[in-house]
Amino acid sequence: MKNVLCFGDSNTFGTPPLASLDEARRYDGKTRWPGVMRKILGHAWHVIEEGLPGRTTIRDDLIEGVHKNGRRYLAACLESHRPLDVIVLMLGTNDLKARFGAPPEDIAAGVDILAGIIAAAPNLDRPPAKLLIACPPPIRVVGCLGSLFAGGVEKSQALPPLYEAVARRHGAEFLDVGTLIEVSPIDGIHYEADAHLALGQVFAERVQALGS
Repeated sequence: MKNVLCFGDSNTFGTPPLASLDEARRYDGKTRWPGVMRKILGHAWHVIEEGLPGRTTIRDDLIEGVHKNGRRYLAACLESHRPLDVIVLMLGTNDLKARFGAPPEDIAAGVDILAGIIAAAPNLDRPPAKLLIACPPPIRVVGCLGSLFAGGVEKSQALPPLYEAVARRHGAEFLDVGTLIEVSPIDGIHYEADAHLALGQVFAERVQALGS
């Protein structure tokens, strides 16, 4: 059995579009994209879901908690789930929050640091895991999350070529998720169920190709 790790934020966790900050919901395992991918890949693959709402690339969140920093957990995550064959890395949306004030280049630099951690991770007796870097789709500033992401739209639109350059530097695969799906008009950050379905199907194809 081959192992694929999905390391991301609330859109990997499966948070639906939120009409209110008081909501605490999650798509079921058949609806969120890692589950869609699991069904397509079948029993030959073990899909490991490591989605954390609010997770950033390398930034401590002093409001939601420093554990939201992906850099703090990634090395331990890689060692605890080894051996890994493929890693899907999709982060950066939460780095767009106004509280961080991070330019697009700094967000991509965070992805670059995470890719370096992945490259250096021990993988038992297997070769290093193949890496797929996915750039999140552009956000919208609407709804209950709008004020948190004020000023983030143009930054999110600038990310794809920066992420693609990071992928080239690390010999990784690249996927521009914004060419496949759009964020929900309800909160401008999360994905509708049909977007999860489309994304899971594409990720399954890419992961299968990397694992062959």
